[in-house]
Amino acid sequence: MNKEIEKLVEKGLMLPLMEEFYTIQGEGYHKGTAAYFIRIGGCDVGCHWCDVKESWNADLHPPTETSHIVKNAKKYSDTIVVTGGEPLTWDMTELTAQLKAEGLQIHIETSGAYKLTGTWDWICLSPKKIKLPTKEIYEKADELKVIVYNKDDFRFAEEQAAKVNKDCILYLQPEWSKRDKVVPEIVDYVMQHPKWKVSLQTHKYLNIP
Repeated sequence: MNKEIEKLVEKGLMLPLMEEFYTIQGEGYHKGTAAYFIRIGGCDVGCHWCDVKESWNADLHPPTETSHIVKNAKKYSDTIVVTGGEPLTWDMTELTAQLKAEGLQIHIETSGAYKLTGTWDWICLSPKKIKLPTKEIYEKADELKVIVYNKDDFRFAEEQAAKVNKDCILYLQPEWSKRDKVVPEIVDYVMQHPKWKVSLQTHKYLNIP
């Protein structure tokens, strides 16, 4: 990456765009909602069960003008979901400012491991044990989504739930490859602890992106 492009990326005027697509939100509070997804490359959180590991290396994804990303997004939907990778690796101020100028609703899906930048209508916080969220994002999260891979994740989920604001909606979501084993455990847990809700990756059942 040449120095000029690197400076534009640092300012958020260009972003390493992995992919963008119009689909149905499959997870959490907004499941079933038509939304345009912007997937930004770059992540060093390194979850071993990540289903988009190809997003980790930002160098594989070409820096794309933020204005071009916004121009595409507004053609498809009033609801935009920014995901990754880890989108907060980059400064989201410019992207969200341009999306808001178009009157769009902007959601983010993040581990919260980096400083919160940008202006968001909905923050889905999905914390990871290996790189915990910042204090600021716990206070602002609208939705906490904890991925359940094994029994210890229930302990971690309660630990995380104690840190978010009182209005944050709490979700437990089975890790896809372990779903047959952990779904019954999640169901039992939610019935015993009804402050939690179940989130499923319904887009995978629907066979859509």
